[in-house]
Amino acid sequence: MHTTDSAQRLATETSNEVTLRFLAAPTDVGHSGSVDAGTVLEWVDKAAYAAAVGWAKAYCVTAYVGNIHFADPVNVGDMVEVTATIVYTGRSSMHIRTVVSSGDPKGGAPTMRSQCLVIFVAVGADGRPIAVPKFAPRTDAEREAEAHAIARIAVRDEIAKSMERQEYTDAGTAERVVLRFLAAPTDVNWGGKVHGGTVMKWIDEAAYVCSARYSGRDTVAVFSGGVRFYRPLLIGDVVEVEARLVYTGNKGMHIAVHVRSGSPRGGELKLTTYCLTVMVARDETGTAVPIPPWTPVSEEDRRLWEHARELLEIRGRAPGNRLPNHMLEENGYT
Repeated sequence: MHTTDSAQRLATETSNEVTLRFLAAPTDVGHSGSVDAGTVLEWVDKAAYAAAVGWAKAYCVTAYVGNIHFADPVNVGDMVEVTATIVYTGRSSMHIRTVVSSGDPKGGAPTMRSQCLVIFVAVGADGRPIAVPKFAPRTDAEREAEAHAIARIAVRDEIAKSMERQEYTDAGTAERVVLRFLAAPTDVNWGGKVHGGTVMKWIDEAAYVCSARYSGRDTVAVFSGGVRFYRPLLIGDVVEVEARLVYTGNKGMHIAVHVRSGSPRGGELKLTTYCLTVMVARDETGTAVPIPPWTPVSEEDRRLWEHARELLEIRGRAPGNRLPNHMLEENGYT
């Protein structure tokens, strides 16, 4: 739900910025021993939602979450800060830079753990997009952030076109897992639908299962790219989260994840969300270790392998963007 426990979380707000502050709770710990990427993405979604609603003064829905690198873990007991800042607005969209930081609650400056660009769209009572107030940058830093947001629009369009050309069928031979369940009432947001943060948590869980099965080791997300929301997911829907290995580097496993949903009474499940997540395998000390290389077998395998490479190249050209070192090295970009 796009809300926070007022006893645990405080929001400070300026005209275009919201910061949520809270302690990472024991219930936030994941299979990695620290806070999982899915929970961090859920926090990102909540902070960006608060900024969007505060700006639009209307209900807003998640449309897109840009590339997010999970550089350092957030540990249980950390004081967490999630700052969401509106950097650009379209007619009905708000582009929001979101930064996650954490540190010792006893003192000291928090350390940035991850950041990304989130896009929300304001909608009216009929579910259609409505106009939002125009954001006008006032400082050089705000003008630079706006320019980066505008420049990334063309990159997202290029990624979307590449994604639309792909087909995922039973002809693929790579590691693949499918999770199926009902969207529960506890997943609801203020609009009566499943909120984006919950969907991203499901994506992280499916990517973990797929990568752990392939590598035979514990794995953790280091990158999630282009989480695109196509349509709302309703409470009570049957949900299908399909994760498929499409590419391996020296350490990274690139997992394409599709989320589909539909009525439990029958009918076709429709695509609601898509993203590409990169997972790495870890040893008992938490150090990333090499994985067995995956060799494409079928024509579909080879096409999706090339698709993953193409997405890396497109994202590497994004203004202000830099791929993580392990992704640059293992894919021949250094």
